[in-house]
Amino acid sequence: MSLVDLRDVFVVHPSEDGGVAALRGLTLSVERGELCVVLGPSGAGKSTLVRVVAGLQRPSAGLALVDGLDLGAARASVVSRHRSRVVGYADQHYWRALSGDLTAEELVALPLGLRGVSSGERNRRARALLERVGLLDRSSARPGELSGGEQQRVALCAAVVHRPTLLVADEPTGELDETTARGVLALLRELARDADAAALVVSHDPASSEIADRVVQVRDGRVGEERLADRETIVVGRGGWLHVPEESLREAGIGERATVHVRPGAVELRPVDTDAPQLPLDPRAPATAAGALVEARGLSRRFGTEVALAHVDAVFAPGTLTAVTGPSGSGKSTLVALLAGLDTPDEGEVTIDGVVLSALDREARAAFRRESIAVVGQVPGLTGVLTARENVELALALRGADGTEVHSRAMDALAVVGLADQPDRPVERLSAGERERVALARAIASEPAVLIADEPTARLDSMTTLAIGGLLADLAREHGTTVICATHDPILVTLAGTELALSAAGARVRSG
Repeated sequence: MSLVDLRDVFVVHPSEDGGVAALRGLTLSVERGELCVVLGPSGAGKSTLVRVVAGLQRPSAGLALVDGLDLGAARASVVSRHRSRVVGYADQHYWRALSGDLTAEELVALPLGLRGVSSGERNRRARALLERVGLLDRSSARPGELSGGEQQRVALCAAVVHRPTLLVADEPTGELDETTARGVLALLRELARDADAAALVVSHDPASSEIADRVVQVRDGRVGEERLADRETIVVGRGGWLHVPEESLREAGIGERATVHVRPGAVELRPVDTDAPQLPLDPRAPATAAGALVEARGLSRRFGTEVALAHVDAVFAPGTLTAVTGPSGSGKSTLVALLAGLDTPDEGEVTIDGVVLSALDREARAAFRRESIAVVGQVPGLTGVLTARENVELALALRGADGTEVHSRAMDALAVVGLADQPDRPVERLSAGERERVALARAIASEPAVLIADEPTARLDSMTTLAIGGLLADLAREHGTTVICATHDPILVTLAGTELALSAAGARVRSG
């Protein structure tokens, strides 16, 4: 019997229009000891899939068996006990699993303590895992003293420390640099092999497929393609529908339509025209105010005894998209927080158009931010019960926008990020990638002089990343906005006009 056996699973989220289907008859199995990677674009249903497998979301229809338990029919208490015994779950919202009062070592050891493991054994296993992900020297740090990537690695360690039968990981490398991401993926594979466990890893990063026994492509809530080590197949669904990978369509020159030719033993698709598929983004961009010169002079920031940033000097010019790069823990998030006035340096100063932002008190910095700066954080900071449109409109209202313009500006911004068809869905029912795009729409709609984003494409597939990166570059070039993005995404770095590379040795600037 397969460890995971999903058959014709539907998940429908209620809405004013009658419901939105996140999964639409998805069928998938994962064998014991198998490492299955699920790829797909933002909004494809990947996160809903892993929530069903982890027992956190009941299917609306269909059969969902995990280690023999029918997750749709079992009582909630039974599913909860089953999850604690069988499943190790690493959520894409990793920060939710990290109590701010505990150290990294205590956070990783906590699941073992809840299972009655002795203190000596749980501390030994916690430290061993932290060492494997390169964080043993940060074992006494609390989440607030760790970068987003470091927090993500701690959450992953906590998910696997009890040696589960099934490891379910939702975007485990979303905010890690390439080197660290490959190390974490290798660790996932090692842990699964060591424990003879299965692993279901959801990602938008094709590099994740390198560790897989099998790769599954999900699109529109269904499995569209499966690839084993020695062959690639396309799934033919009920009713005759099939999904052809976008890469194959692009190579064949097929755009939005194709002709079908049938001959014995083969079905051929041929292009109607030579147009390449278009990105799902509205080409319009809201008018943006002229940018502001942002300067960092001798910035240093410490958290306890740990130095997060040391003597950084940088200039961010209007009309330029600057990518702030560097390995996980190099200080990217610390720097953008200082530039946005969300934190103040221990040494040095931040100046925006002649205003020494770091010298202002908290209230004055907030007022300056409302007037001139839009911030997109690693955590989108949206209100879940409000719709995508309402989140954007609320931000505009708080900035004093004219009530007659609020609706149109919100809708225009959502169209720009490819969400014109989902303005009235509650944010809590959107995927992580869609929430990230709502946060970007909220920032764009405010027409800021400075837009500061921390890993804005971490949860987006490559096509959407290319589109969003192009949008940010256009905001800089065409509207004069000063755009600063902390990122490890090579696509975004390529689109940037300037790169500020952080490392333990300091910062260096490269112009594009």
